[in-house]
Amino acid sequence: MSDKRPIGIFDSGVGGLTVVKEMRRVLPGEDIIYFGDTAHVPYGAKSKETIKRFSIENVNFLLKYNVKLIVVACNTSSSVALPLLRRSFKVPIVGVVMPGARRAAALSGYGKIGLIGTRTTISSGAYEKALKKVAPKLKVISKPCPLFVSLAEEGWTSHRLTRLIAKEYLAPLKKAKVKSLILGCTHYPLLYQVIKREMGKGVRLVDSARSVADETAIILRERSLLTSARKGGMQKFFVSDEPMRFAGLGKRFLGKKLKYVRKA
Repeated sequence: MSDKRPIGIFDSGVGGLTVVKEMRRVLPGEDIIYFGDTAHVPYGAKSKETIKRFSIENVNFLLKYNVKLIVVACNTSSSVALPLLRRSFKVPIVGVVMPGARRAAALSGYGKIGLIGTRTTISSGAYEKALKKVAPKLKVISKPCPLFVSLAEEGWTSHRLTRLIAKEYLAPLKKAKVKSLILGCTHYPLLYQVIKREMGKGVRLVDSARSVADETAIILRERSLLTSARKGGMQKFFVSDEPMRFAGLGKRFLGKKLKYVRKA
C-alpha cells in the first residue's frame, strides 16, 4: 500500500531546511510541505505560551495540506510545545530533541558533552532530560547562543562578526574540554564550519537532522504510511513573511533553486 500524502515540516525560519536536506536523502520519494514562520523568528526569545500558540498555528496550517506526519524541525518548539501538540492532534508528530539526544549519546559514550541552543531550549532542560534517559552518566555542559539564529537567517555563515561571536559563546565549552557538541537548534548547522573551526578537530558536532529523518522513516514504515515512489518527491515551501530572502538562503543551503516558495 502506498500513501502519497506529503510530510509536513515546520520551523521558525530557514533552520528546518537542515531537516529537509536529510529527509530528501533518506526518503527521496516523499513529498514535503514546509512552513517557515519567518515573521516571528527567532522563537528562542519568545515566552513559552507564545511558542505554544505559534506551534499550534503552524500545525493547523500544515494540516490544510493533508499531511500524514509532522516534523517539528525547531528545537525551541520541540522543547516547549511537543507534548501539547501530541495531545492536541491525531497526526504523528516527530520532534528533534530525543533523536538528537540518542545520536549524541551514541557518539559520546561517557564523559562531558556540550549543548548549545536558544535561551528557551537551554532553560527548558529538554535535552538534559532526554540525555538522562539514554545516557545517565553523561555530564552536560550547556550554553545559550541566541545570536546564532539571526546570523543564520541573515546568511552570515562565514562573516568575521560571526566568528567573533562564536569565539565568545564557545569559550566555556572549549575550556570544559567537551568530547562532542550538540547543535541544539536546526539553524546552527548553517554555521557548522564556523563552530567546527572554533571547537577544533577533536570535538564532534552532533546535528539532529539526520536522526530525525531516520526516525521519520521508521515511523512511516511501521504505520504503513510510506509512498511507493523511490525518487522524485516534490517540495513546497511556505513562509509567513517575504519569501525572496528565504528562497535565496534555501538555494545556498540546499544547492539548488527552490521551485515553489510562497507567502502563506
